[in-house]
Amino acid sequence: MPNNEFWRFGWPDGITEQSQDMRELWTGSVIAALIVGVGVWGLILWSVVRHRKRSDELPKQTAYNLPLEIVYTIVPFLIIAGLFFFTVVVQDRVQKLSDEPDETIAVNAFKWNWQFVYPETTGEDGEPVSTIGNSSEIPILVLPTDRTIRFEVASADVIHSFWVPEFLFKLDVIPGNENGRNNVFEVTVQEEGAYVGRCAELCGTYHAFMNFEVRAVSGDDYDAYLDARQSGMSTSEALEEIGQPGQSTATTPFESLQNGNVDQQSSGG
Repeated sequence: MPNNEFWRFGWPDGITEQSQDMRELWTGSVIAALIVGVGVWGLILWSVVRHRKRSDELPKQTAYNLPLEIVYTIVPFLIIAGLFFFTVVVQDRVQKLSDEPDETIAVNAFKWNWQFVYPETTGEDGEPVSTIGNSSEIPILVLPTDRTIRFEVASADVIHSFWVPEFLFKLDVIPGNENGRNNVFEVTVQEEGAYVGRCAELCGTYHAFMNFEVRAVSGDDYDAYLDARQSGMSTSEALEEIGQPGQSTATTPFESLQNGNVDQQSSGG
């Protein structure tokens, strides 16, 4: 199905493989709605013209029309069933988990910050490489394109929600739920770039400040970035090492964060 602005009918142009499935569902749903709308408008127009007043004679009065009532009961049911079927198919496809994803990233949400952990790496301190924001620096989540990425998301306190608008997907993160299926999802990013991420669940006083950035780079640059991080470089230094801006370009800290008013914003690399 074509992916241009006209056929998206206002739907955003996502950057992941999964977002294309959702876009096709939206396009199909709008086309189906337009067909139903044209049919209804046509029947209304036909009724207005066909049954317009021609004289003062009272037309034949009909109390019941069983065939017509059966039709307008069955047809809406078939439409709803069709929409439900295709919605479930796309939902299963979007939420499907592969047996062996190319990359796994642990996302830890807490008031009011994000920590991104690359569990398959080892830093100079013997711990997995991680990135966390602070009062003056937005945390940057570096991702490779054209690889299956599994996110294992957890919350340390209240309900948060991991949302990247360009993914056309968000996941509410409920505390106490171990990294089971409900807190895990996968995407395959198709376009390089910098994209803002947010918490989409009201989680407290500084909820609106809980931003992060997704930096999508090529697979080779991603591997080089992790190598640089494992050698002891900070997130900023490693990004600059692969020719990327060291600081966030998609969003900036709020002024109150820059003034250090949010004690919960921990510092880190």
